[in-house]
Amino acid sequence: MTLYKRGNIFWSYFYIDGVREQHSTGTGNRRNAETIERKLKEDANLRRHRVDAVDIDPDVTFGEVSALFIANAGPKPFHLGRLKHLLPFFADLPVLRITKATVREYREERLRNKKTLTEATLNRDAAVLRHILYWAVDEGLLMANPLSRLRLVRERRVKRSVLGLTEEEKLLAAAPEHLQRMILAALYAGLRRGEVLNQVWEDIDFDRRVLSVTKSKTLEGQLREIPLAQRLLDILTPIRQSRGIVFSYGNQAIASYKTAWNHLVKKVLTRHFRFHELRHTFNTRLMEAGVQQEIRKALMGHSSGREINAIYTHVEMPAKREAIRKLEAWVEDERRKQQEESQGETHEERQPVHEREPDRRDPLGRTTTGGFGAQTNERSARMLPR
Repeated sequence: MTLYKRGNIFWSYFYIDGVREQHSTGTGNRRNAETIERKLKEDANLRRHRVDAVDIDPDVTFGEVSALFIANAGPKPFHLGRLKHLLPFFADLPVLRITKATVREYREERLRNKKTLTEATLNRDAAVLRHILYWAVDEGLLMANPLSRLRLVRERRVKRSVLGLTEEEKLLAAAPEHLQRMILAALYAGLRRGEVLNQVWEDIDFDRRVLSVTKSKTLEGQLREIPLAQRLLDILTPIRQSRGIVFSYGNQAIASYKTAWNHLVKKVLTRHFRFHELRHTFNTRLMEAGVQQEIRKALMGHSSGREINAIYTHVEMPAKREAIRKLEAWVEDERRKQQEESQGETHEERQPVHEREPDRRDPLGRTTTGGFGAQTNERSARMLPR
C-alpha cells in the first residue's frame, strides 16, 4: 500500500500514467484507509480509460456474465467443466453480491453434497469464478472484481498412482486397438491427453524416430521433440499415414475416450486409475532409470520457472535418446526380474519329494535337515561323551 499518515489522517499517494495522485482518506483507521485507497485507485483507472461513461448494470447476474464469457472469450474445456458446478450456485446471484463469504458457502455446500472432494478441486472452481469476473472487468461489464483479493486454500499433497509392469500388460491385453496406442503414447512418450488427441502424422519423423509435439497445454511443452521408444514405434509403423490424426477411432478424431477408459480400468484393475497417471508413470520410470531431472522436464514439457526452463529446453537430442534407452532398459530389467521370481516360486512348488534332501537324525534322535543346522548337530554329536 502507498498510505502515509499525516497527523491522525491517512493519505494515499499513487501514480497513473506518470501523474501523481494524492488524496486524503479522511480516516485514521488503517483498514478503512486501505479500502478507501483501493476505491480511489479503481476510480482513477476508470477515468484513465474513460469507462466512467459506460452504463454498468449493478444487478447483472453471474449467469449473464458467464453467457457472455462463453460466447465471446473462447473458453477452454476446463472453464466449461468448472462452470457446470459453479452455475447452479451462482447463476442467479448478482455479481456485486459475490464475496469471499459467498465462496465459502459454495465450498461448504459442495462438500455436503460430495464429501470426497479435495481442496484442489474446490480451488479450481474458485479460480475459474475469479477469472470470469476479471474478464468482465476487462470488457467493461463490471467496475471491479469483488474477488480480486480472494486467497485460495492451501492444498495437501496427494499420492500419485503408478502403473506396475504386470498391470500394464493386463491393461494392454484387454484394451481395444485405439486405446492401446494412446496408452503406449502416454507410457513411453509422456504425452498429455490433449497432446495425444491432437497428434498428427506430419509431426512424426520415422527416419529419425522422433515425435514432435506441436499442440500442448504449456508453452514449454510445445514444439518439443521426443525420441520414439521401440514399443511405440512398433505399434505406429503398421498404420503409418502421410497426414491426419494419429490416435483416431475408425479414421475419425477421438472426441472423448473416458467411457472406454473407465470401463477398461474397472474391468482390469482393482483400483481407480486416471489416464493422466500414465504420464506420471512415464516420469517415475525415467527417474528410477537414473535420468536427470532436467532431461525428464525436457521430455515431458514441464514448466517450472524461467531459470530451470532456460536449462532444460536446450537439452540435446542425444541426451533425450539416451534417456529413452535407459527407460526401455529399465522396463526390460524389471520384466526379467519378475519372470525369474515367478519361475523360482513355481520350481519350488513343483520340486518332487524324492529330490529333496532326506531328513537326518542326530545321536539324540532329533530330526535335522541339510545345511547349517545339520553341521551344527554333527558337531554337537561329536562332543557328547561316549
